[in-house]
Amino acid sequence: MNSADFANHPCFNPGAHQKYGRVHLPVAPRCNIQCNFCNRKYDCINESRPGVASAVLTPRQALAYLTDVVAKRPEIKVAGIAGPGDPFANADETMETLRLVRQQFPDLMLCVATNGLGVGPFVNELARLKVSHVTVTITAIDPKIGAKIYAWVRDGKRPLRGEAAAELLITRQLDAVAELKARDIVVKVNSILIPGINDTHIPEIAKIVSALGVDIMNVMPLAHVDEAEFSDITPPDGIMTARTRILAGEHLPQMSHCARCRADAVGLIHEPMTDGQFKSLSHYASLPDSGEVDLKTRPCVAVASMEGVLVNQHLGEAERVLVFQQDPANNSAYTLKEIRQTPPSGGGDNRWVELAKTLHDCRAFLVMAAGPSPVRTLANEGIRVVEMEGLIEEGLRAIYTNTPIPATMKRQFNGCSKSFGCKGTGTGCG
Repeated sequence: MNSADFANHPCFNPGAHQKYGRVHLPVAPRCNIQCNFCNRKYDCINESRPGVASAVLTPRQALAYLTDVVAKRPEIKVAGIAGPGDPFANADETMETLRLVRQQFPDLMLCVATNGLGVGPFVNELARLKVSHVTVTITAIDPKIGAKIYAWVRDGKRPLRGEAAAELLITRQLDAVAELKARDIVVKVNSILIPGINDTHIPEIAKIVSALGVDIMNVMPLAHVDEAEFSDITPPDGIMTARTRILAGEHLPQMSHCARCRADAVGLIHEPMTDGQFKSLSHYASLPDSGEVDLKTRPCVAVASMEGVLVNQHLGEAERVLVFQQDPANNSAYTLKEIRQTPPSGGGDNRWVELAKTLHDCRAFLVMAAGPSPVRTLANEGIRVVEMEGLIEEGLRAIYTNTPIPATMKRQFNGCSKSFGCKGTGTGCG
């Protein structure tokens, strides 16, 4: 263990958490597993737990946001990516963010928290980027126990369930830990303590990962989450938690100051998010993705609407889009320039490339919902996809005045257009 790596990291060093802070950059909304203790609500500012964020940033928005945060809070020593999904279910966004941050902040510690399923192919680049700390959440190393904890695991487009899913995940996790330690990266293992499921199993997890060189362990008591599969399990009391930590501590040093940080947490551990911080995050999430976009050549905004009054259509379902522009005689008024047909479905990613050409003069596209592939493709072409529900005019005003979408119009969702209770099937939405 390299003790110098712990000096200023508030999560890995209990002596640092009241002096040094961290900022989580929420650039990873999608997840590749469904844990039965989790129900991710995308936009819930009243909850403080992993899997929750009030906004999602693109890599360039995250860099701008981080620059502002560090200027205001010099005690911030760590920039991390911890969701609100899994960083490596969003590998393109995660790695681009890390590259941008490392280039601009060569001395800032970089940190990633992951379930470990998809980290393997990126270990070498993580080391090159000097990502110094990685947290891997390992809640079982026995597939029979894991099968009770994970509803599904998605490897690429292949969803698995039961013991097969747990076995794949556990194998990937242990391999990832070994690969990370081989590159001298500090590794923390988080284990969720679930009474009646893995409460006697966690010391065995500690024993196995200790042999792989893990530096520290965080036993996190199960937290009640509404509508999660395990919502009827009573969280462990202090005695069970302390006993488990003592037994696991025979194999690994234990972290006991965890604050169950949000995926957009900023500041000192245990320091609550403020209204100002939420507004700042929302502001940067509303900014154009790249300052390189020439707004003079992109005077228009596209809208997915069924009747021309409300933003109320999914990007992938829109057969035509409405294209608006500012009234040259009145900047607070907007006129419909034309209606354009979208490329037909069935073309795969090429459909979104063609859509970008169709919207060549648009700086933004207002939609009710959108999948990650069109969002990424359009962003690469300088078109920001904005998810919202409500009056077109209000959305246009926000875009043209470069202000956040009103909170009442931001979509309230858990990663799809279904209800909050939907935990998904692992196959993705059609």
